[in-house]
Amino acid sequence: MQEKYILNSYKQTQKLGENFAKEILKLPLGEKALVLGLRGNLGGGKTTFLQGFAKGLGIKEKILSPTFVIMKHFKFEILNFKFTDFYHIDCYRMNGAEEILGLGFENIIKNPCNIVAIEWPEKIEKFLPKNTILINFEFVDKNKRNIIISSKSPENPN
Repeated sequence: MQEKYILNSYKQTQKLGENFAKEILKLPLGEKALVLGLRGNLGGGKTTFLQGFAKGLGIKEKILSPTFVIMKHFKFEILNFKFTDFYHIDCYRMNGAEEILGLGFENIIKNPCNIVAIEWPEKIEKFLPKNTILINFEFVDKNKRNIIISSKSPENPN
């Protein structure tokens, strides 16, 4: 499955993220965490999308790229939903895929109550679960973006 969007502003990108989060919250818990992999160039809209996504989860804190701290963790509680934790990971500065393991990544993705959003997932490709939802961000021009959401990683089709 693949969904394509053409967005003309950061507000549209945030709104797409917010609406996507609301759809995610309707899903039943799986056996492991729900993992999103956000791919695209610097300034492509990944963090903007996640600002809206966090809003859709009911997170009130300001969402900034964790480029220098690598990972941020947010607790959220929405009545009647089973997800409880949101992890925002930015792998841009990682020198090797194994660095992610030092953050407790294996335990994070084992917990089905977690939602994990990973910017620059290609840096840790070998550690991504096979059901990672990929979101690709492509520049069209200064404000316009193509965003493609794929339900399965093309590298891991099963």
